[in-house]
Amino acid sequence: MSDAPESLQRLPEPLKQPVSLAWSTFSAHSARLGIEISGWPDAVEETLGLVWAASPFVADQCAGRPELLKELVESGRLLKSTDEENYRTDLRRLLDGVDTETDLMAVLRRFRNLEMVRIAWRDIAGWADLDETLRDLSALADVCVQESLDFLFRAACARRGTPLNKQGQPQSLVVLAMGKLGAFELNFSSDIDLIFAYRDEGVLADKRETSYCEFYTKLAQNLVKVLDTQTEDGFAFRVDLRLRPFGDSGPLVQNFYALDAYYQSQAREWERYAMVKVRPMAGDMEAGHELQEFLRPFVYRRYLDYRTLVELRELKQKISLELQRKDRQENIKLGPGGIREIEFVGQAFQLIRGGREKRLRERRIQVVLEALADLRLLPESTVETLLDAYRFLRTVENRLQQYADRQTHDLPTDPIQRLSLAYAMGFPEWESFKAHLDKVRRDVHDVFEQIVAPTKAGAQETFALNGDHEHICATLRNLGWPTPESGAKLIETFQASHAVRNLTPRGASELARLMPMLLRATASTEQPDDTLERIFALLEAIASRNVYLTLLAENPQALSQLVKLAAGSPWITNYIAQHPLLLDELLDPRALYAPLSKAELERELKRKLDSIDPDDLEQILIGLRQFKQTNVLRVAAADFVGAIPIMVVSDYLTYTAEVLVNEVMRQAWRLTAARHGVPPGASIDEVSGFGVIAYGKLGGIELGYGSDLDLVFLYDGDDTALTNGERPVSTAEFFARMGRRIIHLLTANTPAGVLYEVDLRLRPSGSSGLLVSSVDAYDTYQTESAWTWEHQALVKARFIAGDPEIGKRFAAVREKSLCRKRDVEALRTEILEMREKMRANLAAKDTTVFDLKQGSGGIVDIEFIVQFGVLSRAHHDKKLTQWTDVVRLLDSLIEAGFLNADDAGLLRQAYCLFRERIHRLALLEVPALVPADEYFELRSRVQRIWRDVMER
Repeated sequence: MSDAPESLQRLPEPLKQPVSLAWSTFSAHSARLGIEISGWPDAVEETLGLVWAASPFVADQCAGRPELLKELVESGRLLKSTDEENYRTDLRRLLDGVDTETDLMAVLRRFRNLEMVRIAWRDIAGWADLDETLRDLSALADVCVQESLDFLFRAACARRGTPLNKQGQPQSLVVLAMGKLGAFELNFSSDIDLIFAYRDEGVLADKRETSYCEFYTKLAQNLVKVLDTQTEDGFAFRVDLRLRPFGDSGPLVQNFYALDAYYQSQAREWERYAMVKVRPMAGDMEAGHELQEFLRPFVYRRYLDYRTLVELRELKQKISLELQRKDRQENIKLGPGGIREIEFVGQAFQLIRGGREKRLRERRIQVVLEALADLRLLPESTVETLLDAYRFLRTVENRLQQYADRQTHDLPTDPIQRLSLAYAMGFPEWESFKAHLDKVRRDVHDVFEQIVAPTKAGAQETFALNGDHEHICATLRNLGWPTPESGAKLIETFQASHAVRNLTPRGASELARLMPMLLRATASTEQPDDTLERIFALLEAIASRNVYLTLLAENPQALSQLVKLAAGSPWITNYIAQHPLLLDELLDPRALYAPLSKAELERELKRKLDSIDPDDLEQILIGLRQFKQTNVLRVAAADFVGAIPIMVVSDYLTYTAEVLVNEVMRQAWRLTAARHGVPPGASIDEVSGFGVIAYGKLGGIELGYGSDLDLVFLYDGDDTALTNGERPVSTAEFFARMGRRIIHLLTANTPAGVLYEVDLRLRPSGSSGLLVSSVDAYDTYQTESAWTWEHQALVKARFIAGDPEIGKRFAAVREKSLCRKRDVEALRTEILEMREKMRANLAAKDTTVFDLKQGSGGIVDIEFIVQFGVLSRAHHDKKLTQWTDVVRLLDSLIEAGFLNADDAGLLRQAYCLFRERIHRLALLEVPALVPADEYFELRSRVQRIWRDVMER
């Protein structure tokens, strides 16, 4: 290496002088120490000018201690990455033989300075990316704290005795890393935020009977002193303990019981945000992980916590006011568009949704942002903007602190330091760097404003919930309400309701904020009184959960969708009232009105279940129910606005049921196998020898919004063979227990309700038959014992879940049963008798209305015509057994010559039209009845076909 590196000569003139001076000092000290630098790698010389210009701290360390740079270069460590284990090995080697705190402090500081030079050099030179830099800084802090604590704990135990846990094992201090250290995102010259704790209380066996609290407090004080004290070698790490319970006024160390009590009852809301990044990093790691689990419910609530937005906003406003007071707007961490705003965006989603979405329980903000894009909670373009900005701002942060190894986030005012920063960031001068930085911060602030900042319109507008009649009427007139008198009566009834009278102060405040927006939105609907009454009923149902009121007050888009749906569908409104988590679905209209395909449903359910502990059955059941509710709402909303054709409404509802039945079956297999093992030849990982058959509306792909599931369970195997578990049972008993478990999982009433009601009466021998049948027994029953109405039901039956081999065997039994040669006249007579019984018992008796389902010329008549056609002609044409739904069966009956194209077309038209009307009436929560003269012509033509086919 030459006396004057070329990289130094390339520096801008204002930066040459300080770097040249440092180089001169370095050269002189190197010569005196006999350090030969001429053989060092070219990469070191090529980057020296840039690194020393960007970081006088690095230049001063190298100039004052040339042996430091010599060690880094000649060992090869400067030119390669490292990891925590290498740090630990190196520090332990240096600590070998150290037996005093003074020597410990000296070794720590020299080691820290050596590694900080290495990290800064690699970072500035571009040899390490941001992730490596942050990871190395965090690992360095971890190792320094861990090795210091181990040293001090051994010494303290030697002096006073060893504290033991309840199991009689040595119990060290638990050190929790918070903030950026907790997230492995430590910046260059950062404080390290720590909390100290210990698990079990007790006293030492010394003469003074020293309490564990006293022992650990002294230990923690020594640890802080070893890390934080400024010596001639500097400091190791500045320690900040203000994030502990009660802050500076709280005890330095607390046991787990005290911590748990504090966070459950006394913690302030901002402490939740701090706990997002917590991790055990030194001492008793096993106990630390236990403590982390204790704290998880405090951080991540199981419900969607939209209060987070309000609280984050209030915290950010306090920070902004403090910065304005101190004239520190050019702070890249806390100022507008700074690092904290990016973190707040991520934390908002984490704290709102982390209780339900496991992927968001992540400390690292970059990983959180990527998850937000994957989960479609933020657009990919927005996430890319935030990620790019985060990397840029964190790099600027490191450059600011690498300059003098000083914790700062304020942009410099000194011209030399400004040029140094710009040059280190790859810009030719300050102005171009500052212009780019300002754009980055504007982009971040725009996103922050959209997500966290309050809505501009009506942000301060509230509605007094205790006003008199005249005041309410006046307010309604000002809000554009068309009929103030009727609206006022609704509001007065709402105000007097038990739910509103018992609101918490927070809930009342949120409702008062929501009301003007709600009244203004409902005023423009076609029937404002009806719409408002429906939404008031919903608000009464959710009033005890302030978070939902906050959701609607914070999200005008969600409120707008709610009003839109409530205006047209009381069923949807009541469905949301029963399952208020669905309010979250109103936030994204793109997803709300776009039901998922079956493959998409399978992927979404897998993602949802992946976020739940597989051993937590209660949460699995709740997750399944929430999945169903979400997807039924999507179908209903899309149906209501006409976003999907009516004929696919049942398709989407059927897909949802099929996906859920399949998953419930898998869970039942897993749970039963865990208890009893599996039948011979089966695997615990895959359902084998068992199948689920759908009958009725599920089998016929015609589910409605409130349909139950008609199911039959089949199995195949040696009935007497035993399973291979610790509690073996026969194969027949295994499948019987599995069937019972499926029913339980589907029908169990959880906090999220039931999944589906199930009807098992279509199994062989009905309610008196076995819950689960062998395929052979099912075959025998269908051949020898089944009634005609059971074969009618079989027309709609199909395999939907389980072992494909069972599906094939069922298909063969079904085909054989449907294709039996029958006496057509006897068949016609039996079906006619069954239909007359149904009309007598189920059809509406009022002659002024037409029962769309059971009335003469209605849906059931069409289904019976189709079933008669299949049962009477399948013996001649097996193709009639291919489908289970009416529409495709009508096409098959044309091909079989049973119906002419005109009659089949009319039946198809009537069937689709009547079903569409039934869906619409269901959304309005009214029976499937219409005036007798409506559809009169179409109904008469169906009746004519019925007579031609069934009564001739």
